[in-house]
Amino acid sequence: MQQIDFMESPVLVARQLIGWTVLVDGVGGVIVETEAYDQDDEASHCFVGLTPRNAAMFGPPGHAYVYRSYGLHWCLNFVCRPEGHGAGVLIRALEPTHGIDRMAERRGTAVPRLLASGPGRVGEALGIDRSLGGASLDAPPFQLLPPSRQAEVLCGTRIGISKAVDRPWRFVAAGSRFLSKPMKG
Repeated sequence: MQQIDFMESPVLVARQLIGWTVLVDGVGGVIVETEAYDQDDEASHCFVGLTPRNAAMFGPPGHAYVYRSYGLHWCLNFVCRPEGHGAGVLIRALEPTHGIDRMAERRGTAVPRLLASGPGRVGEALGIDRSLGGASLDAPPFQLLPPSRQAEVLCGTRIGISKAVDRPWRFVAAGSRFLSKPMKG
């Protein structure tokens, strides 16, 4: 069975996660967009060092780091690298495949493309909140399922940030209509 090695760099993990399915209490879909963040990266929450807010991102690997964006949206990240090294992968978009009715209820829309196309939408669709911060990704309520086929992965610069904008640490499934924003070029 395929596995993701969360001890690896967030850039490698972010690329490898494209095509995997993430479920939270049976609700979720195929990961079609990710972004990598590392502690030497000015755009990362870890850049300032260990704080109570970002502690989960410093380990252990293979756990969830959950934070609130703009005071509104819960965002889901997968922690990478050995414990003590702050790094992770932001789950930016999913193609809904499981529990679509629950996702639609949580999101207030039944339009498939709008259910989980963006990190805030992913959090809302999956029912992510602070209680899942630090939870293991290999135990309930989480489930990670390997892809049935390898997706073609495109790489580009991250979006929605104002620092370290030139790093090519955004990964998407080629041709997916569920991305938060199309890839440039």
